[in-house]
Amino acid sequence: METTRRSFLQYALTGAVAAGTASLTIARDLYAQPRGEIILGHQTDLTGGNSTWGYWMERAADLAVKEVNKRGGIGGRRVKLVVEDSESDAAVGARKMRRLIQRERADFVIGAPHSGVNIASNPIAKELKTLYFGHGMADEITGERGNRYVFRCNSDTYSQAAAGAAWATQNLGKKWTFVFADYAWGWSHFKEHTAVISKYGGEAIAKIPVPPNATDFVPYLSKVPQETEQLYSIFFGPASVAYYTQSKEMGLDQKMHRYSVICTHEAINPKDLGGASEGIYLLEYLPRQLKYKDTPHLRKIREMLKVDPVDGREEGSNRTLLSSHYWAAWETVWFIKAAMEKSGYKTKKDTPGVIQALEGMHVEESWEYPQGPKTIRPQDHKATIDFWMSRVENGVLEVKWQVPQSDVIKHFPPRVDFTKESL
Repeated sequence: METTRRSFLQYALTGAVAAGTASLTIARDLYAQPRGEIILGHQTDLTGGNSTWGYWMERAADLAVKEVNKRGGIGGRRVKLVVEDSESDAAVGARKMRRLIQRERADFVIGAPHSGVNIASNPIAKELKTLYFGHGMADEITGERGNRYVFRCNSDTYSQAAAGAAWATQNLGKKWTFVFADYAWGWSHFKEHTAVISKYGGEAIAKIPVPPNATDFVPYLSKVPQETEQLYSIFFGPASVAYYTQSKEMGLDQKMHRYSVICTHEAINPKDLGGASEGIYLLEYLPRQLKYKDTPHLRKIREMLKVDPVDGREEGSNRTLLSSHYWAAWETVWFIKAAMEKSGYKTKKDTPGVIQALEGMHVEESWEYPQGPKTIRPQDHKATIDFWMSRVENGVLEVKWQVPQSDVIKHFPPRVDFTKESL
């Protein structure tokens, strides 16, 4: 049969495309060889409302990767950390998630501390079959909006309520009013805490959602019922400072107890508030004061981060260490290393083995896991951890007692089972 000019061009074009595809496949395969670098993506909030969280999480992850490489990498392969700013925005975070996986060729991704970013990124992790460690606090991240490719080693609204709400109900008052930021994180706290307090005779007599960008809290705090015994707040950064200051000015601290989780006081030194948060109880996930968990591991890491042992002030700046959060980024790097080596990871096709290695993984307190011993539950991919109940006294966070994870899990059963999902 005679070859026409058109058929020849079609054949040539088809051959060129095939050759190009083959070259791309070869390049990818070469990149994935055991001797190549392991790309660890870090999607974090370097700008926007969560930038303080992003700053400390990025520093901790960077230090961990450097330590891993000093010790020979993972399976003899060097680890490269690639950072993308999610800008504290869910849509941007989702886009950066895709960029890390599809353009930067990330083997795994450490997620942002913003719940909305995590929730938007979860389906992408499943779609692109990439293991993702979210660091936001909303329970939904590894709950109803999670999947088998998503893990967490830090706390969440579910475990925080399990750790502190029962005690607060029994000791601070049964009539609760919730004042919280009107988005996923705030509503998740409301949902989880009301579930626990109802078991101990407590009730939510009012819920007051506040726009995330609010600075004037008087219109919202004016709605707090006079019969409130326990005032629970969920804000962070400047909004939290405004809440503490204005609730104090309105005399609410004299009429009712104020209780919250440390997220509302992270990056904030009580001394800078002029007593506005004095007396409040705060649930910590790792004490800000080193003396309450002064281990060689934590002392060394804090020295590396250049922060003081009491207030967690960073040397040369006015930043305050996010002591209850930074460690999760550090530990995530080591969890990934442990699971990769346990599963014999060689290429991205081996990701299912890493996931299975993480499901049920137990670690003891060590240099790699300085927060303490923990187990990643196979069903919901959440870590069980210890907590600390602290109180602001004379402008310093003083730990009153530790809440062991054995007490927390009584109110913290798995609600989902991701092991039933295929890989």
